[in-house]
Amino acid sequence: MKATQVSKENGVVKFNIEFTAEEFKDALNKAYLANRSKFQVDGFRKGKAPRKIIESRFGHDVFWDEALNDLLEKNYFNAVKEMGLEVISQPAFESPEIKSDEPVVLTGSVQVFPEVEVENYKGLEIESVETVIGDKEVEEELERVQKSQARMEAVEDRKSEDGDTVIIDFEGSVDGEAFSGGSAENYELKLGSGQFIPGFEEQLVGKEAGEDVDVEVTFPEDYHAEELAGKAAVFKCKIHEIKKEILPEIDDELASDVSEFETLAEYKEDLKKKLQEKASETDLSVMKDRVLEQLYTQNEIEVPAVMVRNEIENMLYDMDQSFAAQGLGLKQYLEWTGKTIEELREDTRPDAEKRIRTRVLLKNIIRMENLEVAEEEIRELMEDFGKQYGMDVDQVKEMAGSDTEAYFREDAQTKNAIDWLYDNAKKVAAKAEEKKDEE
Repeated sequence: MKATQVSKENGVVKFNIEFTAEEFKDALNKAYLANRSKFQVDGFRKGKAPRKIIESRFGHDVFWDEALNDLLEKNYFNAVKEMGLEVISQPAFESPEIKSDEPVVLTGSVQVFPEVEVENYKGLEIESVETVIGDKEVEEELERVQKSQARMEAVEDRKSEDGDTVIIDFEGSVDGEAFSGGSAENYELKLGSGQFIPGFEEQLVGKEAGEDVDVEVTFPEDYHAEELAGKAAVFKCKIHEIKKEILPEIDDELASDVSEFETLAEYKEDLKKKLQEKASETDLSVMKDRVLEQLYTQNEIEVPAVMVRNEIENMLYDMDQSFAAQGLGLKQYLEWTGKTIEELREDTRPDAEKRIRTRVLLKNIIRMENLEVAEEEIRELMEDFGKQYGMDVDQVKEMAGSDTEAYFREDAQTKNAIDWLYDNAKKVAAKAEEKKDEE
């Protein structure tokens, strides 16, 4: 097999894939063996007629399509790699002229990743972000740590209060009829959390353990279950237990319990350092996002429709997987929102176009600036990916297949391109109003 690029115009590459006469003969014989049982020829048992007899009866080209498809299935992607093409669509082939004992040349065309000349990408102007961690943020983090170490204690000498957790059984009904999902036993509900529909939790405040309470509420008009939206309901509740949250003191003992430090002062100093590191990472991420936004705004390029269509389908697949992780599905989401799959596709289109345009711009900047990637960068990305799933680099390669390195190389190149844009951007001070909003 030999592959040759013939021409390239408007993002479409025309190419030839040439197979030797011997390769085509082998493919024809394979096609005959795989399909001979489909032909009934008088004088022969089914599947036993010689190839020449079948060809004389049904046409000399009866096995050509099967043979050519087999050759392409085995060789097309190697041909694409040999020509150095990054294809974004399925190829279209012309009918070949086939002569006995001569090479077979297949002429095809395919859309490739667009090559554009990016403009206005050097010295992009972005507003800098610099978050400074102070005592206020440290105290807030200490309070979060304090809450994480809280313990629950049963209340026996008073009625329930806002902030308490009540253990309840409940059973809901509308017009005297129970409804699906409206009951539970030994349910832990924190009063004031807003976990249940408006008005529910407030009616359990000021009650005692062991008390029966009829909670009367009305479902919101926009409630996700249409059959309950706007309906009045009664929940018969049994309060088994009332618990209150006991917070530990913020002192040296708490510090030693949650860290390697013996004193609160040391712990606070370490917290401040880590919070600052995290804030600085977030600041950098925000500024890099601003660089990409500027790049996108400065370059209104056209992108192939096939790439946008594929990205929309990828986004819908990710959405479906996200819903599935919550025990739902895309079908249920569509039912709740009253949308069709086509309407959801159109809703997704602007984000898909933005993603594709940004990807096209970045890849062409990589080409124009000849941004290289070190092999250790690729390996680091593989290692980071493997750690998420408990695999080493060899296992990652085995799982992802032959294109593993190309995938991680593109990922590393994209990261480097964003870093390059950020390093070459002009950072200016944020405007007073925007700085106030950020704070």
